[in-house]
Amino acid sequence: MNSTVFSILLVIIGLIVGFVISLIINSMRGSIASKKADSMINNAKKEIEKLKRDAAIEQKEEAHKAKMDLDKEIREKKEELKESENRLLQREANIDKRDEMFQKREVALDERENKLSEKQEEIQNEKSKVEEIKREQLDLLEKISGFSKDKARELVMVKVKENMSKEISEYIKEAENEAKLKADKTARELIVTSMQRYAADIANDQTVTVVDLPNDEMKGRIIGREGRNIRTIEAITGVDLIIDDTPEAVVVSSFDPLRREIARVTLESLIKDGRIHPTRIEELYDKVCKDMKKQIIEYGNDTIIELGLTKFDPELIETIGKLHFRTSYGQNALQHSKEVAELSGLLAGELGENVALAKRAGLLHDIGKAIDHEVEGSHVDIGVDIAKKYHENEVVINAIASHHGDTSATSVISVIVAIADALSASRPGARNDSLENYINRLSQLEEIGNEIKGVEKTYAVQAGRELRVIVKPEEVDDLEAHKIAREVKENIEANLKYPGTIKITVVRETRAIEEAK
Repeated sequence: MNSTVFSILLVIIGLIVGFVISLIINSMRGSIASKKADSMINNAKKEIEKLKRDAAIEQKEEAHKAKMDLDKEIREKKEELKESENRLLQREANIDKRDEMFQKREVALDERENKLSEKQEEIQNEKSKVEEIKREQLDLLEKISGFSKDKARELVMVKVKENMSKEISEYIKEAENEAKLKADKTARELIVTSMQRYAADIANDQTVTVVDLPNDEMKGRIIGREGRNIRTIEAITGVDLIIDDTPEAVVVSSFDPLRREIARVTLESLIKDGRIHPTRIEELYDKVCKDMKKQIIEYGNDTIIELGLTKFDPELIETIGKLHFRTSYGQNALQHSKEVAELSGLLAGELGENVALAKRAGLLHDIGKAIDHEVEGSHVDIGVDIAKKYHENEVVINAIASHHGDTSATSVISVIVAIADALSASRPGARNDSLENYINRLSQLEEIGNEIKGVEKTYAVQAGRELRVIVKPEEVDDLEAHKIAREVKENIEANLKYPGTIKITVVRETRAIEEAK
C-alpha cells in the first residue's frame, strides 16, 4: 500500500518536473527565435538600404547615358538641318538663275511675236491687194466674155458632166463587149455541155399526204370509240388526220415531211393489219420508225455510191438521207443536192478542178435543210456547223457558206457549186411557185424599170426571166441605153430574190410616120 502511494507520488513529481523543464526549454527557444528574427530584420534593412543605393547609382548612370545619347542625336539633327538648309539655298539659287533665263527668253519671244505680227500684217495687206487685183481681173473678164462667174461655172460643169457620162457609157459598153467575147462563149459551152451530160427527170417527187381507204367503214375504225384511235395516232406521230367527206380517203397534215411519211406508212400498215387500237398503233409506230431510220440510211448510202464518193461519217450519211423528206418550192432536197453534185463534178472536170471535192461540196451544200426545222438558224449556218462538226474540207465549208452569196467564195469550186445550184433550181419544172409570189415578182420587176428616168414602159416577159425596157428616144441616146440596162440590173440584184437569171433588154426606137393623101 505504501509502495503504491510512493509510486504515484513519484509519477506526479516526475510529471511536474517534466512540465517545468518543458516550460524552461520553450522560453529558451522563444528567446533564441526572437533573436534570430531581430537579426534577420536587421539584415533585411541593411540589404534594402544597399539596394536603394545601388538603384540610385544605376538610375543616375542611365540618366547620364540618356542625356549623352540625346545630345548626340541633337547634334546629328542639327547637321542634317544644316545640310538641308544648304541644299535649299543651292536650289533657290538655281531657281533664281532659271527665272532670270526665262525672263530673258520671254523678252526674246515678245520681240519675235511683234516681228511676226508685223509680217502677218504685211502679208494680209499683200493678200488684200492680190484679191483686189483678182476681182478687177474677173470683172474685166466678165465684161469681155459677157458671162458671169456663176454662169461660166455652170456651163463648164454641164459640159464636163456630158463628156464624163459619154466616156463612162463608152467604157462600160467596150468592157462588156470585150468580156462577152472572152467569157460568154466559154461559159455557154461549159454549162450546156454539163447540162447535156447530166440529164435528170424534170418531174418532181411530191410527198404523199392522202391515204386511200378500202371503204368508208374504215374511217369509223380509224376514229375509234369516242375518238381514242385517232387521238392516239395524232399524239404519237405528231400529225393531224383530216377525215372529211372525201370518200375512201384520209388526209395526213404536218409541217414535217418525215413525220407525215411515218404517219402515212403507220396508217397503211394499220389498215392492212385490221387491228386498230391504241396498243397496236404504238407497236406499229415503233416498228415503222426503226424501218424508216434504216430507209434513211439506205437513201444516204445509195446517194454516196451513186456519186462515187467515200469516207463519210455514219451520222452524216443519215443526215444526207433525211434530205429525201425535205422539199424547197416543191423540189426534193436530196434530188436537188444530187443534181448540184453531178453538175459541179462536170463543171469541175471541164475546168480542171478536183471533181470528187466539187461533187462532195455540191452534195453537202444544202445539208442544213435536213435539220433546219429542228435547230434555230438558216440552213446555210446550220450546214456550215455540220460540215465543221464532221471535219469537212475548208473548200466544202466555204462552198456551203457562199452558195447563196452570204459569204465571199474563196475557191473556184465554191463558185462552181453556186452556179450548179442556180442551174438545178432554175431549170424548167424544177420548182413550184405560188401564183401570188409569181405575180408580185413580175410587178416588182416592172416597177424597178419604170422608176428610172427616161423609161417609157417596162414589160416582164417569158415568165419573168426577161425584162424589156422601152425608153423615150428623144431623152435617151444609145449610150444612155446601156447605162439604163446596167442600172436596172443592179437594182434587181439589190432588191429582189428570184431563182435563175433575168435578162434585161433596153429598146430605143425612133419612128418617122407620114401620111400621103
